[in-house]
Amino acid sequence: MTQTTKRMIGLGLAGMAAALLALVAAGCGSDSDPIPTGSAAQPPGTAAAESPKKLPAALAANRAEANQILEEGTLSANLESLRGHPVVVNQWASWCEPCRAEFPFFQASAEAHAADIAFVGIDMQDDPGAAEAFLAELPVPYPSISDPDAAQIRSLGGGVVSPTTVFIDEQGEIVAVFQGSYTSVEQLEADIEQNLLSGPGSRRAS
Repeated sequence: MTQTTKRMIGLGLAGMAAALLALVAAGCGSDSDPIPTGSAAQPPGTAAAESPKKLPAALAANRAEANQILEEGTLSANLESLRGHPVVVNQWASWCEPCRAEFPFFQASAEAHAADIAFVGIDMQDDPGAAEAFLAELPVPYPSISDPDAAQIRSLGGGVVSPTTVFIDEQGEIVAVFQGSYTSVEQLEADIEQNLLSGPGSRRAS
């Protein structure tokens, strides 16, 4: 992980911690209340959800759909539109507690890599209302795709374990599938570095 990435992620996680401490000090909040998680905690349409300046068009378009759940069957078109950029696909569900635990890591990494990597979620076998409530609590700066029968994530080699994360290179090739939850943002960043930023097909290596 580069020093710049570490610094960006550190600032993001520090913001999350400060916001959570403020809630505790105020004595407010409940299981159903949205949890502030830094800049990514703003709902779609706010300033924080807007694309940073000078992003490549495909990454800006992906970010413009932040925190939305897109209709079933759109994964192929979504990934095709992102061809030329590395993609991290994270399968999650509102009923999946390990997914909840790792979501802040994806929030932070997606923000840190906004200019060079696309992130896409897959909401697998979930209740639509519960999925929307989950994202209201833990918003992310990228869209998710509805996958009620797990066909979308299975097409990428997942769908067996929740959560599952798939790493896709700039040519649209699957380079790694990680089944299970990440226990730290450093672990996620190590896989991003190894699978997408240091390989022979990556821009950094070329």
